[in-house]
Order: sequence, then structure tokens, then C-alpha cells
Amino acid sequence: MKNTVKYWFGPLFHLFFPRCCAVCGASLIEGEDTICTRCNIDMPRTNYHKMKDNPVERMFWGKFPLERATSYFFYRKGSDFRRILHQLKYGGRKELGAVMGRCMAAELLPTGFFEDVDVVIPVPLHPRKQRARGYNQSEWIARGVFQVTGIPVDTSSVIREKHTNTQTRKSIYERWENVEGIFKLRHPERLVGKHILIVDDVLTTGATTTACADVFREIGGIRISVLTLAVAEA
Repeated sequence: MKNTVKYWFGPLFHLFFPRCCAVCGASLIEGEDTICTRCNIDMPRTNYHKMKDNPVERMFWGKFPLERATSYFFYRKGSDFRRILHQLKYGGRKELGAVMGRCMAAELLPTGFFEDVDVVIPVPLHPRKQRARGYNQSEWIARGVFQVTGIPVDTSSVIREKHTNTQTRKSIYERWENVEGIFKLRHPERLVGKHILIVDDVLTTGATTTACADVFREIGGIRISVLTLAVAEA
């Protein structure tokens, strides 16, 4: 019944409320989801998952027991693709996170990036910020990853107990200082010997990701991988 309603009334709905590309704003055609085919082709992918010791992995060397790390596309100043992150974080488009999570996971899955990963942990927001935004964008990206990989998402083991100001416009030193000790681990016994995948929206200096990973330092046999939707281009 639901599919029948969608079949008959879907085109009429989109006539008055057209679906538009999150990047260029062009109307989407049948078969396109959130991003048009042209923008999907033009997306500045990093392809770091194909590179051993890639720049994202090197960002975390010596900071925690890293297995692998990558980011999906480059976050470039002046690029239209920045609109994806802006709409996801500030435009209320939480479903955009799930769509991008699925796209990202579908491309990485055949390469073995998710091999042996036991659980996906999205970087948490402070409850105050999550209430104001209405959702955690990293959690929605993680949901999209789950829909493709089937790897469970854990949103309860790590909490953000300190509210911090935005990292935007902070220096590298200020970014690291701003996130020191902001996360807390609950039920560490559940993660003993696990391979966890930390998921976040955008990677800049690695300060927030490292602060999140730091809560696992006392867990025996822990292995950590990192996946972000975007990485700021130096």
C-alpha cells in the first residue's frame, strides 16, 4: 500500500516540492538521491582508503593504536561540496548524513576497509548541543554505514560530558586544548578486544577524534579505525 501511494502521489509531491541536489541545487531526476549524477562524478574524493600510510592515517600515528583511517572527500575553501556539511550540521538535514554514510560505505566495502570492525562509534555531541540541533550528525552518518555494512552502531559507550565552544576559527593549539578530557567512557568491559570504528563528519586537525580515541586507552586489546565524511585540505 505504501509503495502504491508513493507511486501515484510521489511525482505530484515533487512537482510542488522538487528534490534538489545538495551541492549544486539542480533538480534531481528519477534514480538520483540527494546529489545529482554530475556532482557525484565531480566530488573531490580522497581515495585515501586505497593508500597505505595515507595522510589521514599519518595524522594519528603515535596517538592511539590505529588500524586504518580515511576520509571520503576533501573539504576545500570555496568548494560547493562544503554545502553538504553545512546542510548536515546547520540546515537540519539529518537524512543527508545517512545518505552520505551509505554512499561512502558502499564505495569502501569492496576494498576491505570494514574488515574485522566490530562496532561503529560516532563522535558524540554534548547533550546541550544535541538538543539545540535536534540530532547528532555523526550518528546519522554512522547509521548510513550500518545500513550498508550491518556493523552495529554504539551511541552509549562514549559520552561528551564537557560542553565546548565550536572549533571553527581556533588555532591548532586552541583546538587541542578545547577538546582535552571532554569525553567519558562507560561500560569499558563491553569493548575489550574489540575493533572499533570512530565516525565523524569532518576532520581538520584530528584533535576531536584523538580525544575520543583517548578514552579507550586502558582497554585491553582495543583496535581503532577512523572514518570521516570529509577532511580539510591543507
